[in-house]
Amino acid sequence: MSDHIRIVLVNTTHPGNIGGVARAMKNMGISDLCLVEPKCFPHPDADARASGATDILERAQVVSTLDEALADCGLIFGTSARERHIPWPLVNPRELAAIAAPLEGKTRVAILFGREDRGLTNEELQRCHHHVHIPAVESFSSLNIAAAVQVITYELRMAQVAQQQAARPQWGTDWDIEFAQQRELELMFEHLERTLVEIEFLDPDNPRQLMPRLRRLLQRAVPDKVEVNVLRGILTAIERRLGQVKKEKPDV
Repeated sequence: MSDHIRIVLVNTTHPGNIGGVARAMKNMGISDLCLVEPKCFPHPDADARASGATDILERAQVVSTLDEALADCGLIFGTSARERHIPWPLVNPRELAAIAAPLEGKTRVAILFGREDRGLTNEELQRCHHHVHIPAVESFSSLNIAAAVQVITYELRMAQVAQQQAARPQWGTDWDIEFAQQRELELMFEHLERTLVEIEFLDPDNPRQLMPRLRRLLQRAVPDKVEVNVLRGILTAIERRLGQVKKEKPDV
């Protein structure tokens, strides 16, 4: 079982699709399903499509915000079927599996799937360290959400099988510190934005793409808990120094 993988469905409209996802997950040994504001769940159609995987539906977390779904996750992938205004680190399902499979026991990995009609929003995709794209043929590239989950979970399963059959592969260097969780990253980005406004580097009335680009830069590094604490310590020192300068500045 890949206990560190969480499948997150955002605003799923059709309950049958949730059941189909549960079946695809169980086929590949994944059991952690999180539903962000599903339109209709629980529902008999979900149970029918699950076809033997109703235990996954019964254990599924139902939350009202994406923050709740991602709070304890250290690495996040978002499925995207189209090019975005700002390029983001992009992988295919096999590359995703090569990154995620060796992280079992180290951090929780979330894979986000969006709405059936329009996928994930730009804001939701900006929460992700990587985007994942299934390279279907251009003439008919739209996949049902359960089929998309099946493709990605199959690659995760194959990576797990490969690990069991051979010596444990390396994912870079064995890290000495636990990856920062999503809630820690969000607090850091809020702190960074606040500080940038205070030093007048970021204009809140004309922010352009500054914060999304900084998100991309920092999330590409996949910072650990100590690194996030160091960055927030720097921001706190800047805020403290600004306060001292304001006190020392004579009134005019």
